[in-house]
Amino acid sequence: MTTIEHRELKGITVKNLVVTIMSTASIVASVMTTYFGLKDDIHAIKNSQETESRINNIRIKVLEDEVSLLQKQVDEIKICTANTSPNKNPSALKTTGTVLLSAVAAK
Repeated sequence: MTTIEHRELKGITVKNLVVTIMSTASIVASVMTTYFGLKDDIHAIKNSQETESRINNIRIKVLEDEVSLLQKQVDEIKICTANTSPNKNPSALKTTGTVLLSAVAAK
């Protein structure tokens, strides 16, 4: 009798069947590993982009507040300059607003 690896069933040997199954299992394992790795990478990138988006929104809000404050100061200077004589120095006017970005550190 021959060994089980050399027996044939309509031209298909057990050895060929085992090799085919093992190759298929190896390919499936590789594809699944790659899929889950990419899925984790995409999730990490998504979290990073959300964090960056929140930071940018906070920066935009701070800048909008500062622009609003500066616009008020410019309007006050224009009003004071229109009400005073041209001999006075408008740069000597004292502003009542505070600087908003003094506590924000640049990246």
